[in-house]
Amino acid sequence: MILGSPGPDVVQCSRAGCRADATRAVHWRNPKIHSVDRVKTWAACDEHVDFLEGFLRSRDFPVVVTALGVTVESVGAEASS
Repeated sequence: MILGSPGPDVVQCSRAGCRADATRAVHWRNPKIHSVDRVKTWAACDEHVDFLEGFLRSRDFPVVVTALGVTVESVGAEASS
């Protein structure tokens, strides 16, 4: 084990260059290429959750933010009709 490296139960933030422990999950999908039940998830620390959510929403991707460890079955189901 390398000193200072996170343990197997520690999830780091997905923001480039951030090594903080994640506390939130940002669930999303690209509606142009993913079906409603295809959910991708980024981990986010408290500092970067708004940045990551905003990055995805600016591209018109449906997004759901939850506590870390919570899963969602679909994202943006209401958008497909």
